[in-house]
Amino acid sequence: MKRTGWKKYCALFLILCGTVGILWLLGGDGQAGEIPQETGSSAPTETASPAPTITPSAAPAATPVPAEDTLLLPQSEKEPEENTMLTGVWVPYMSLTTEEHTQAAFEENFRRIADSAREKGIRALFVHVRPFCDALYPSKLYPWSHILTGVQGKDPGFDPLQFMVEYAHDAGMEFHAWINPLRVKTTENPGELAAENPYAVLGEESSFYFMETESVVCLDPAYPYVRSLVADGAAEIVEKYDVDGIHFDDYFYPSQDEDLDSEAYALYTQGVDDPLPLLEWRKANINAMVQEVYEKVKKANPKAVFGISPQGNIENDENMGADVRSWCNLPGYLDYICPQLYYSFENPALGYGEALAQWVSLPKHENLQLYAGLALYKAGTDADSGTWLLSDDIIRRQIEAAQTAECAGVLLYSSAYLDAEQTAGEMQNALEVLSPEIASPAKNAGQE
Repeated sequence: MKRTGWKKYCALFLILCGTVGILWLLGGDGQAGEIPQETGSSAPTETASPAPTITPSAAPAATPVPAEDTLLLPQSEKEPEENTMLTGVWVPYMSLTTEEHTQAAFEENFRRIADSAREKGIRALFVHVRPFCDALYPSKLYPWSHILTGVQGKDPGFDPLQFMVEYAHDAGMEFHAWINPLRVKTTENPGELAAENPYAVLGEESSFYFMETESVVCLDPAYPYVRSLVADGAAEIVEKYDVDGIHFDDYFYPSQDEDLDSEAYALYTQGVDDPLPLLEWRKANINAMVQEVYEKVKKANPKAVFGISPQGNIENDENMGADVRSWCNLPGYLDYICPQLYYSFENPALGYGEALAQWVSLPKHENLQLYAGLALYKAGTDADSGTWLLSDDIIRRQIEAAQTAECAGVLLYSSAYLDAEQTAGEMQNALEVLSPEIASPAKNAGQE
C-alpha cells in the first residue's frame, strides 16, 4: 500500500510538469499558431499558391525570401543562353550566273558563295530561283531561267535547285527559295522570252493578265488565274524539294499610276455596290495572293515557312499594295516578315533606329517572327548622304540593335558583298556578332 501510494504521487507530479511545459511553449496565453521568428531569419516561410481572389492589400505581409531559397536559380548558376537568331544572306540571280553557262561553273560558283557565307557565321541562304516568271529547276509552270544557259527556256541538262539545296544542307545551312511573284521582264532582262513564258503564251489574247510600265512587265494579281499561278509555282517547289521555306521580295504593284490596271479595276467596280478605293482594292488583291501562297505551301509541307521582305518604309509598302500591317497582325499570311531596313543610323530621310522601332511596334500575331534586312551593299559607299562612311562598324551595330529589339534574325544584302573590298572593314567588325569564334583570332592577328 505504501509503495502504491508513492507511485500515484509521482504520476500526478509528471502530469503537472507536462501541463506547465505546454503552456510555456504556447506563449503563456493559450493562443496556438503564433510562433515568433527572429527578424532577418534566412528560413523561408512556406506559402501556398496565391488564390486569384486575394488582392495584394488583403494578403498578410511576408518576410522576404532569400534568392537562394526561391524556385529560380541564382544568376550565377544559369547556363548561358544559346544565340538562336537566324543569320542569312540573299543570293540574287546576278550572283548565280556565270560566263561559261555550264553545270561545272554553276556548281563551283555556288559552292564558293555558300562556303564564304558559312565561314562568316551565316546559317541561311535566300536564293533567287524565280527572278522573271522562270525557274532554276524543271517546272511544269515556268520556263528555264536564262541565267543558266544565256537563253530562257533552254534546258541546262541538270537540276540546279536540287544541287543547291543538297549542298546547303550538307554544310549545315538552311535554304530558302526566293521568288519574284509578279515580275515577267524588264527592259534589259531577259533579252528574249521563251515561247512557254506566261507573257508569250497569254500576252496577245489575254493582255489584261499583265501590267506594263516603261521599264517592267508584271502579272496582275487582280485575277484569280494569276494568283493561282503564283501560288501553284510556290507549292511546286515545296513539293519537289527539301527547301526550308519560300521567300518573296518587295516587288508587287510596280507603280501607283491609275492606268496600270484600269481595265481590271473597272470590271471590279461594275460588279459591286460599294467598291473599295483603288489602293485598298490593290492591297486586297495582294492579300488574296499572299494568303493563297501560304495555304498551298503549308499544304505541301507544313514545316516549310513562308515570308516576305518588303521595303523598310511602311508607307511605301502600302502604296505598292503590300498590306504589311495585316500580314503582321493576322495569322494565315506569313511566318516571318523581313523589312529591308536599308538605312544608316544617320540617314536624314529615315534612320535605321527609327525604322526598326516602327516595325517592332507593329501589332503581330503570336507566331510571326521579325527579321531585319541590312544593306551590306551600302557599306563603304557615299549612300544616304555619305553617312555610311562615318564608321566601319555600322552593320555590327545594326545587328546588335536588332538583337536588343528581340528580332528573330538578320539578313544581309547580298552575297556579292561578303568578300568585297569596300565592305572588308564592316564584315570584319560584323563577325564579332555573327561569328565571334572566327572574329577573335583574326582581330588578334591584326593587332600583332
